[in-house]
Amino acid sequence: MNWAFYASFARIPLGVAVTIEFWGPLALAAVGSRRPRDLMWVGLAALGITLFGAGPTKVDAVGFGLALLAGGCWALYVVSTAATGRRWAGVEGLAVASTIATLAIAPFAVVVAGERLLEPRLLVLGALVGVLSSLVPYSLEMVALRTMPPRVFGILMSLEPAAAALAAAVLLSEWLTPLQLLAMACVTAASVGAARTESAPEALPRD
Repeated sequence: MNWAFYASFARIPLGVAVTIEFWGPLALAAVGSRRPRDLMWVGLAALGITLFGAGPTKVDAVGFGLALLAGGCWALYVVSTAATGRRWAGVEGLAVASTIATLAIAPFAVVVAGERLLEPRLLVLGALVGVLSSLVPYSLEMVALRTMPPRVFGILMSLEPAAAALAAAVLLSEWLTPLQLLAMACVTAASVGAARTESAPEALPRD
C-alpha cells in the first residue's frame, strides 16, 4: 500500500493521490449493501475520481493507476487490521505485519536501488519515513478505533484529502486546479456521507 502510494505521488500531486486512494475504503463500505444511499456515495466518489482525468490538466496515467492500486490495498488493510486487532493485543500485530511487509518488498528495493540502500543518509531518511508514515499513524489508528465511535473516525479520515492538498501547497508548491478541487470535494463529501450513513443505526434508541 505504501509503496504504491509513494510511487503515485512521485508522478501526480499529493492531494490528487490521496483523494484517488479513498476509493478503496469507500468501496469496502458499500460492499454487500443494497441501500440506495450507499450506492449514491460510491457514485459521487467515482464522479470525483473521474473528474481528475477529464479536465484540461491531465493526470499521469501511471500515477493514477498506482493511486488506484494503493486504494485497493487500503481496503485490504482495513479488513486485515480489524482481524489483527481481534487476535493481537496492543500493537504487536502491527509489528509482525510490518516485518512481513518489509521482507516482502525488500528484494524489489534491492533490485531498484542496489548499494544505495546502504548509504547512511538514505538509511536515516528511510527510518524516519517508516516511523512517521507507518509506525506512528498506524499505531494511533489502532488506538483511536478502540476509543472513539467509527462515525467520528470516518469523518476525521475524510479530512485527509484536504489536509494532503494543503500540505502539498505549502511544502511542495503543488496547487490544484478548480476542477481538481471540485473532484476532491466530491470524494470528501462521499466519504463523510458514507461514514454518517454507516453509523446511523448506532444512533437509534435501544429497548
